Parts: sequence; structure tokens; C-alpha cells
Amino acid sequence: MKLKKEVKIGIVTTVAIACFIYGFNFLKGKNFFSSRREFYAVYNDIDGLVEANPILVNGNRVGMVGKIKFMPNTKGQVVVTIVMDDDIPIPFNSVAKLSSSGLLETKAVTILLGNSAAIAKKGDTLISSQEDNLKQAVNKTIAPLQIKAQALLGSLDSLMIAFKQVFNDQTQKNLSKSFESIKDAITSLETTSFRLDTMVITEKVKISSILTKINKIATTLADNSDKLGNVISNFSNISDSIAKSNLTSAINHADIALTQASDIFTKINKGEGTMGMLVNNDSLYKKLDKTAEDLDKLILDLNENPNHFLAPFGKKNHNKKPKG
Repeated sequence: MKLKKEVKIGIVTTVAIACFIYGFNFLKGKNFFSSRREFYAVYNDIDGLVEANPILVNGNRVGMVGKIKFMPNTKGQVVVTIVMDDDIPIPFNSVAKLSSSGLLETKAVTILLGNSAAIAKKGDTLISSQEDNLKQAVNKTIAPLQIKAQALLGSLDSLMIAFKQVFNDQTQKNLSKSFESIKDAITSLETTSFRLDTMVITEKVKISSILTKINKIATTLADNSDKLGNVISNFSNISDSIAKSNLTSAINHADIALTQASDIFTKINKGEGTMGMLVNNDSLYKKLDKTAEDLDKLILDLNENPNHFLAPFGKKNHNKKPKG
């Protein structure tokens, strides 16, 4: 039985439409011949994620983004349906991370597999996270540089202010004078160097003679090194003899004597003892001087009038001169 031309055209058209629908959905990530599982993830901001964006596990596409809708609450959170065609087991503590893929920054949901023994079931809500978008990443990178740049500009501004305060007109004049002084010093050094060169040229013969004599002295010292060694040995023996002698004991006794003398003089300065009173108190000295003076007068009087002192003992003064 032959089919009519219209029936053939209808069958071909139906098959073409079916292939087109299958191919279109296949390109979008839908596969009618595989088992589908749906999970959910809740985000505060999906950052341009749209339906049919890929679902990735370790860089491999395992599904696509399904319906996207708002939560019924007033926080503006967005529920994303994760449609997975692959049978890969998803641990219960896996994370659905909103990320970018490709050079064009296409949004995708990357499943970071957890380590839980429990496996997520259809309809479960996975833990959600979100990586920084390009603007946020750039801001995080630039923010520290911006802070450092601002601090650097502030430091440069302070440096310029300090530079202006330091290098005022007076400082500039002082610097100019300093450079002139340096120039004069360099000129003086050049003159001195020229004079030294001239002196070396003119006194070349004398310098050569001096060097020759120094060389002879060095040769003489080298030739008499044994004698110099004997002299040094003799000095060493003398030093050993002095060290072994009683000189150290004598020095120690002398040190003790000086210490005692220092103590005596200290007591005298403090006015202790007769010598101290005599040195520090002039009244004792005056009394002694007065006593010596009276004693001197008494001796003179005794020499001139001895009978006066002997009268109490019954002796007459035969040498007494008559009055008048």
C-alpha cells in the first residue's frame, strides 16, 4: 500500500520538527533520554545567572540551570533550580557555588562535592556560596593599592612641605656657600698635590738617599737579630728577677704605710688628738705661744733678779744694788 504524498510530507515534517526540538533542547543542555534530578540553591544575588547556564562538577558539565524565581519572603532572595542529567552522587554537604566560567565570564553553578556519607536526594536544597564577580575582585585588589597610594601621597605631601621648610632662602644661601667652600677645598687639594709632585721631583735624590738609609737600617737589624734576641732575653730575665724579688712585698708595705699616714692626716684634718687641735684650733696655739712668751720673761727675770726668787729661802741678796 502506497502512502499518499501528503502523508509522506506530514511524516517528514513531524520528524523534522521533533529533531529540531530535540536538537534545540540538547544544545540547551536538556536530554530527554536521561534521568533528571532537581536540586535547589538560594542566593542573595545571582549576578546575571540565567536559565540553561551550565552546572559544573570538577569542570565537567553535568546539567543546567532550571527555573529561577524569587523566594516568597521580603528579603529578595532568589531560588535557582539545579537540573542534573548525570547520575553522579552528590553528598549532602556539597556546596553550589555561583561562579564564572570561560573568557566571556559566563555564569555557571559549580558543585563543590562534600565529604558527607549521606547523599542528597531530589528536591534537596544545597548549601550555596558565591564567588566575587569581576568588579568585586578588582575592588578587593585595588583597595589595598588605593590605601597605600593615598598614604604615599600623604607622605609625599608632608615630605614636600618639610623640603620647602628646610630648603628656605637662608638654607639655599648656606648650601651655595658650602659648595663654594668645597670648590675652594678641591682647588687647595689640587695645589697641594701639584706642590707635592714638584717636591718629589726636586727632592728625588734626597728621598732616594733616605730610602737607602732605611734599607741599610733594616739590613743591620736583620743581621743583628741574634743580638737583639739576646737583649730581649736579658730584659726578660731582669723582669723575672724583679718579679721574684721582694719588691712586691716592699711596695705592699709602702702602700700600708701610706694608708696609715693618710689616716693620721685625716684625723688631724678632723681636729682629733693634740696635733689635730693644734692644727685646726688656733686658740691652743695662742695659749702655747703665750706660755712660751711668759716662760721667756720668767727666765729673763730670774737671770736679772735671782735673789728675788731666793728670798723666801732665807738667803740675802748680796748683789743687790743700792737705791739712789
